[in-house]
Amino acid sequence: MPQIPQTLHELTVGQLSARSGAAVSALHFYEAKGLISSRRTSGNQRRYARDALRRVAFIRAAQRVGIPLATIRDALAELPEERTPNREDWARLSAAWRSELDERIKQLGRLRDHLTDCIGCGCLSLENCVLSNPNDISGQRISGSRLMPERPSSERPSPESPSVESPSPECPPGDCP
Repeated sequence: MPQIPQTLHELTVGQLSARSGAAVSALHFYEAKGLISSRRTSGNQRRYARDALRRVAFIRAAQRVGIPLATIRDALAELPEERTPNREDWARLSAAWRSELDERIKQLGRLRDHLTDCIGCGCLSLENCVLSNPNDISGQRISGSRLMPERPSSERPSPESPSVESPSPECPPGDCP
């Protein structure tokens, strides 16, 4: 890792990239999203304050645990005078993010557990198929195992107004619901 002299108060994008481990394109993206800032030289080159290193480390650590960039940006904006986050800031913010992460972990656990329930038959009327038919919506309109024909979105009923399913073209006359 390249050493940056302590007397150097500003970093080029290449120096910030080399020191932080973030790609130059990622740094440009972070800047475009308002997560870090730079000033421009007379030659229109970016210069970052040394504290951008800590901000980039903060951003990357938060991303690694699954925090969305918009949430990270909001957290950084709450810091007084847009200062660099410190250990206390990380502790406070990570505690606030813990419940959100716990809920995501629960959702992923439920998804994992339901994968074994899904047989992928395409009938979309299994009462316990929470992946393709949450709350057995199709089972309220049609019974039995049927392959539902795909309809254009303009013909699909809205979630507020359930409609009666028309017979499937694969359904023999007399056997359709």
